[in-house]
Amino acid sequence: MEAVGRLGPALLGVLVAFERIQRELDPENFQRLSKGLAEPAARLSKAFDDAAARPRSPETERLGAALLEAARHGVAATELFLGTPKTETPAASGAPVDISRVMGALREHCRAQAGLFPLRGALPPLDRYFIEPQAESRLGELRAGRPGTGIFNASNGPEVRGGFSFFAPEDYDEAKSWPLVVALHGGWGHGGDFLWTWLREARSRGWLLLAPTSQATTWSMMGADSDAAALDSMLDYVEQRWNVASESRLLTGLSDGGTYALLRGLAEGSRFTALAPVACVLHPANLVNGNLGRARGKPIRWIHGARDWMFPLEVARQGCSTLKEAGAETDLIEIADLAHAYPREQNPGILEWAGTTR
Repeated sequence: MEAVGRLGPALLGVLVAFERIQRELDPENFQRLSKGLAEPAARLSKAFDDAAARPRSPETERLGAALLEAARHGVAATELFLGTPKTETPAASGAPVDISRVMGALREHCRAQAGLFPLRGALPPLDRYFIEPQAESRLGELRAGRPGTGIFNASNGPEVRGGFSFFAPEDYDEAKSWPLVVALHGGWGHGGDFLWTWLREARSRGWLLLAPTSQATTWSMMGADSDAAALDSMLDYVEQRWNVASESRLLTGLSDGGTYALLRGLAEGSRFTALAPVACVLHPANLVNGNLGRARGKPIRWIHGARDWMFPLEVARQGCSTLKEAGAETDLIEIADLAHAYPREQNPGILEWAGTTR
């Protein structure tokens, strides 16, 4: 238990460091971000080796094994991002960074969270990590864990495409309707990973959360739309089993997920009441498929970084201007220090805004 007492905080330190990395992800920031990760990574590596070497009693076997497995993902995340083991060039040296390793590190960061979340009842610091500070007073009720709550994965293993992950807050009560946020990952992403970008805020504020995985490596934006029917069936599944508020359904997404959120959110028969695309573009198909005609009165909050190197800010400004001309209630939030990354600090504002558009 002494080893657990050191391993848990060390792992949380790495998770917090990776949240900062996700927010500030930019080729120009890699050296600085690597230096900031080095100390938490070393602390976690030492705590992991110490805990792994200690014998576990029957009373601590399950907890220890689960925590070690989550920490193993955390260690892998640091090694991928920093370019270790030592036979490889650390990113902090200024050498070119392998983007595939960076993306792999971010995936391992998500897998570490997935391993920790079931342990939140046994380790209070973990419980506090998965909730916003102002909502900690709700932890007592959340710990009760009512039936039909928590995280559910439907055909959505790490190597599987086309399924979804879903979260219902532990205090879910079917006697009342609950708002729903549907969050679409970026290109080459996965719903099981993107779920963690939104879980803390959804849990804190009482939102159901659906994180689909695209059928292919990204969302259908060229040719036939293979994701539309799947997304509709996921919504049907959720609505049949949980009491979803018809007047509060938010569709959001990052990069390709944001572009697709606009395509589907404005499509004929869309069940979404508000759209919040992030770091994306207005797909040209919207100009010819009737979506602009359906945009009138639709609340849209578009979030974009001034340093976005994939989709320049001017592209977002043009897209918002087109939507406004079509009658959409569009706001563009420009973030001066944001590159092509996800600004998680916007999540609370997005949910507050979406909750008032009903």
